[in-house]
This record gives sequence, C-alpha cells and structure tokens, in this order.
Amino acid sequence: MDNQHVDAWKEMIYPALKSKQEELEMLGYEQATPEEVWKCLSVKIWKGNPEKKLHEMVQDIFHLKSSVYLSYLTIQSYENDDLAASVEALLGNPENTEN
Repeated sequence: MDNQHVDAWKEMIYPALKSKQEELEMLGYEQATPEEVWKCLSVKIWKGNPEKKLHEMVQDIFHLKSSVYLSYLTIQSYENDDLAASVEALLGNPENTEN
C-alpha cells in the first residue's frame, strides 16, 4: 500500500489500537482507550501528521512503550491542571475569597 497521512489510516488500524489498549490495561493503565493510544501516538510519535505506510503505522503502535504512554498521560495531566487553574483564576473561586 502507498504512503498516506496517518489520519487516513485511523479506521483501518483500529484493531491494533485496541490490542495496544488491552496490553496497557494489563500493565495497570485501566483508563486506556484506543482513542487515548491514538492521541499519544499523534503527540509523541507522529508529530505533524506525516505520511506512512500501513505496516509502519502498525509497527509504531505495537512498539509504543508503556513509558512513552505514561509520559503522555503525565503531560496531559499537567496541561489539564494548568487549564483548570487558569479557568479558576479567571472566574474566581468564592470559597477561597476572604470576606
């Protein structure tokens, strides 16, 4: 098969994403989903939606290390915390306000 942008392969490689999700669950990442695996690969491995062959995509999925997934989750957690803190600062939190 010819090269295509990684986004074009998403539906076709779903079984590989599901398999990686199940592997991550066995390693203790119970909240792992095929979509989260896809997002991790998009951020950590496939930056910029490059062109790849189907077998290269499947290889990337199966070679995704749990340490890379953990790093992705950690960064997402920090970004979500920063976003929550920013929203709280903009809106103000009446519980923390002194009278």
